[in-house]
Amino acid sequence: MPRIGYVPLEAMDERMQEEMRRCAREGTPRPESSAVRAHAPNAFWAFTDSWEAIFRKGVVDHAIKELCRVYVSRTVKCEFCGNQRSIQASTQGLLEQQYDDLLNFESSDRYDERQKAALAYTEAIAWRLDVDDEFWERMHRHFTEPELVELGCFVALTFGQQSWLRLLDIDHHQYLAGTDASLAPGFRTPEEQEKTKSSPDYWARS
Repeated sequence: MPRIGYVPLEAMDERMQEEMRRCAREGTPRPESSAVRAHAPNAFWAFTDSWEAIFRKGVVDHAIKELCRVYVSRTVKCEFCGNQRSIQASTQGLLEQQYDDLLNFESSDRYDERQKAALAYTEAIAWRLDVDDEFWERMHRHFTEPELVELGCFVALTFGQQSWLRLLDIDHHQYLAGTDASLAPGFRTPEEQEKTKSSPDYWARS
């Protein structure tokens, strides 16, 4: 069970319950992380509103932000977040195979130059890399300043959240169970998930 418990659905007000049902129906985030945040409604809505504004909406292509989100998952080994996929990104053409090379994005042929630049920006933020003028020339070649601000704020938000969620021992299929919205292949049922996690090539084992 999680280190911080899930708030029961019946203990939430109507507006929060509707957001929880949206999480179960659409995912990213799935209900478990939201049910933990519900202990502090101000934090619940601060995250929910920010996520809506700079992940689902905004000026940067959603599919690029999804790649950056999962790059962070691989970096901090947040299995809860890393085993989710954005339905919105898949409708924009993002393929499951594009998640496989994220930690080796520079040498991969699965990403275009704009996607690689976004991932380099994410890497620099997550790993506190020292960057030079050439790095910034690359960023400005592919993104406007408003896009760089939005993407930077998004990476900061998801890096902080995933670093925290990793500690909580939350997992899928524990809250409002019975839906598979936004779960990655191999995680859509508890049985699938257990089999995938026991595989020697499971991504979080590396």
